[in-house]
Amino acid sequence: MAFFDDVRAEPGSGTAAPAPAERVRTILATAGSLTLETDGFRCDLVGLHTTAPGPGGWLLRLRPPADSALAAQVVCAPAGDLPVRLHLTDIAPVGVRDRVRTRVTLTGWLAPEGEQPEPERLVLGFDPAEALVAGAGDMGDVAVIDPEELTTAGPDPLAVQEPAMLLHLADSHRDAVDALTRLLDPAALHGVVRVHPLALDRYGLVLRLEHPRGHRDARLPFPTPLTGPAEAGPAIRTLLYAAHHCSRRRPRRGR
Repeated sequence: MAFFDDVRAEPGSGTAAPAPAERVRTILATAGSLTLETDGFRCDLVGLHTTAPGPGGWLLRLRPPADSALAAQVVCAPAGDLPVRLHLTDIAPVGVRDRVRTRVTLTGWLAPEGEQPEPERLVLGFDPAEALVAGAGDMGDVAVIDPEELTTAGPDPLAVQEPAMLLHLADSHRDAVDALTRLLDPAALHGVVRVHPLALDRYGLVLRLEHPRGHRDARLPFPTPLTGPAEAGPAIRTLLYAAHHCSRRRPRRGR
């Protein structure tokens, strides 16, 4: 993902990771809910947003009930569109100590779409002005993204399948996760008591290194970016091959 600390970068390209705009599009495509704020109004929308089908146009669409307070605010907005802030949180599917990976805040405007095919819903288009992306915990990275970057970027091709793949790796291949730490600088493993797979994208796999009182994240880049989820297994096996043939030996860790 875009905001993970690269403890070491073997055997791939070193620092390759999704750009912040791609990270936002990935979160928009996979998040099941978001929080919307206007001046004096706040609501949680669960299962009521969809992303636009392609670059350009609206960044996403909302479908609140036509008789909701949000719909009324948009319809009554003096300028024909309503300034809003949208908040989304990316949560790691694996049970790690701090599961928040990234927080996104989008500012922009909501306006009714020209066609309203569902009488019981008001379809609203979101026109972005800016996105603020913040890595959580000790990652601390912050990026500001402009509208053009947002509308031209796309989601990561592994995004939909990432949770299932990470859980499978964590639950069924603990030995493989431990073996991958051979690719890290041994100094990065000093004091580490647990290692979890934290994130997976087309550029690589991120491991969470947990210490007794903290944690650190390490990205293991793939040799080349992936184009789809079917390539994830072979790419991880490539990392494992490199790990098993690595001359370094891991320091013994607690469980």
